[in-house]
Amino acid sequence: MRTRTAESTQALAERLGRMLRAGDLLVLTGGLGAGKTTFTQGLGRGLGVRSGIISPTFVLVRIHPSLPDGPNPGGPDLVHVDAYRLESPTEIDDIDLENTLDSAVTVVEWGAGLVEHLAESRLEIELQRGTGVAGADAALEDDEPRVIRIHAVGPRWAVVDLSALAETVQ
Repeated sequence: MRTRTAESTQALAERLGRMLRAGDLLVLTGGLGAGKTTFTQGLGRGLGVRSGIISPTFVLVRIHPSLPDGPNPGGPDLVHVDAYRLESPTEIDDIDLENTLDSAVTVVEWGAGLVEHLAESRLEIELQRGTGVAGADAALEDDEPRVIRIHAVGPRWAVVDLSALAETVQ
């Protein structure tokens, strides 16, 4: 899938967020500035959690509670993890995601190779900048095309049709 702007990336993620339920694990990959946190902001809107989603780089984990008066009252919280500085599945285990895994939607940036043991089913989402800008210059180029690939793993996603997401991308 391709999106043209940060807003269209968030809109795609928001539609996906409406499909998520407690216990879902999403693993986001992509270079610096690829849009992983932007994507997570859209997921948060779709889930109806507290706004203000920013990268948890220095705290590792941020929990965004479901809003009682939001679009999905009583829905799952969003647990947002940045595993950039973690080096092994053992370090993931040390931050104790198992306590919230069943009751929340868990999104792990930079989690490939580290979190697969946490759940039988997951969505692996790769984000790439359309022009290949990376690093410090990437922050200056938020509004550019993205390529987003979603790979569904496990029985939870075998019965969910994600093709509708591609049909609505602008």
